[in-house]
Amino acid sequence: MRILVTGGAGFIGSHLADALVERGHQVRVLDKLVSQVHGDAPPRYVNPAVEFIRGDVADYDTAADAIRDIDVVYHQAAEVGVGQSMYEMRRYTNANTFGTAVLLEAIVAAPKRIQRFIVASSMSIYGEGAYRCPQCGEVHPQLRPASQLAERCWEMTCPNCGSDSRPVPTRESKPLFPTSVYAITKQDQEQFALVVGRAYGIPTVALRYFNVYGRRQSLSNPYTGVCAIFSSRLLNDQAPVIFEDGEQTRDFVHVSDIVRANLLAMESDRAAFQAINIGTGTPTSVREIAERLAKGLGKHLSPRIVGRYREGDIRHCVAGISRARDLLDYEPRVALDTGLPDLLEWLQGEGAEDRVAAATTELEQRGLVR
Repeated sequence: MRILVTGGAGFIGSHLADALVERGHQVRVLDKLVSQVHGDAPPRYVNPAVEFIRGDVADYDTAADAIRDIDVVYHQAAEVGVGQSMYEMRRYTNANTFGTAVLLEAIVAAPKRIQRFIVASSMSIYGEGAYRCPQCGEVHPQLRPASQLAERCWEMTCPNCGSDSRPVPTRESKPLFPTSVYAITKQDQEQFALVVGRAYGIPTVALRYFNVYGRRQSLSNPYTGVCAIFSSRLLNDQAPVIFEDGEQTRDFVHVSDIVRANLLAMESDRAAFQAINIGTGTPTSVREIAERLAKGLGKHLSPRIVGRYREGDIRHCVAGISRARDLLDYEPRVALDTGLPDLLEWLQGEGAEDRVAAATTELEQRGLVR
């Protein structure tokens, strides 16, 4: 088939493009090549077999040209960065929300109707994950009160009775409560795609990625995933900086599992018009990730636990993946014990400009770190 991957020069998009080429598809990539992510030149890993268009998905003529004669669209393009989105609202809304609207408008106006649309959504749209209270059962709290965070009491309590609550897998049915402009725009992308797809009879799937890691992450972008941010610090002989107490947990999923889920979403009729979590279902603390990366890189640098918090930060969120199993026959294959060594092997030959301190200062000056 002829397949378009927007954001196909990015971390996930480039791996997906490789996998599609390997399976014999004709792949077209549309990517703006944002300097914050890619630097001054196109990344060397872009597959030479793809047709590459450098352009902005938010430009209608560019989007219309990109979807010409296309059978399947993978919409991966997005500005990524929770903290930065809180003070560059126009940039994130233009790229993510408006860009998705423009792409969909071009698709429905095209003389040839695409066969499938798969959009990259995000676990960030949940806000806090799901919890279980011994008195009230499963609960879905919003943000921890500012008064609680000011006392450096980090763990979640039941929003109904105040009892201590423990995190449980977050299912797709959990109410959405995005806590950043970035998360709101990801929710926009997902809902735009599902609504338009259903209206025009285009089978559409939204994949809610959890914390993706692996080769090709942008190490010099201080607003990308936590594995890349910690790696950037360590490669510059600086200790990773961790907010709160480091015991907050996330679901770290290897990029190869994300790619496989995307391939399955193209093939499964059962997944049409569904939002589906893609993760591992396994919680890992942020402190453990920092310590394992430091050890793997041979750096005797313990993470610096600052005991402060960022506005909108959540405590725990781990994927419930039963829907992915049922609708996609998806099963995560790469555990951290395998995935981190793969990342570490790649990191050994990479350089990184450490911009984390500058990014943190930016947030502090705007009152978003407390």
